[in-house]
Amino acid sequence: MKKFWILGMIALLFSACQESLEDRCERDAKEYTRKHCPTAIDENTVIDSLVFERATHTIHYYYKLTGVADEEQAIKDSDAANVLKQGLKNATAVKVYKDAKYRFAYTYRSSKDPKKILLDVVFTEKDY
Repeated sequence: MKKFWILGMIALLFSACQESLEDRCERDAKEYTRKHCPTAIDENTVIDSLVFERATHTIHYYYKLTGVADEEQAIKDSDAANVLKQGLKNATAVKVYKDAKYRFAYTYRSSKDPKKILLDVVFTEKDY
């Protein structure tokens, strides 16, 4: 009987120490930003930060565009929103967040004019 009580206490201890998905997401986003940002994704795209917005369960990616991509017409011509949506649908790295119905936001700013947003899109579980 004593063994079962000890095993129960150990199980309770481990379950109490588990990090919530929200806490994990927030920690991962901060860690990613600290370790990897800013980083060039390609010759025209730099990821500036990754933020978890707890109130809306949104994972928000912030990018800066340079060179030929730093034009509104380039964004329209590339059908960027649909490309992002397809990429999200196929992304296995964020499956746990998709299963939890988190939202994914992407904001692309101009490097020539950082106040100018070239693309701002949010995807919900209906989109992926």
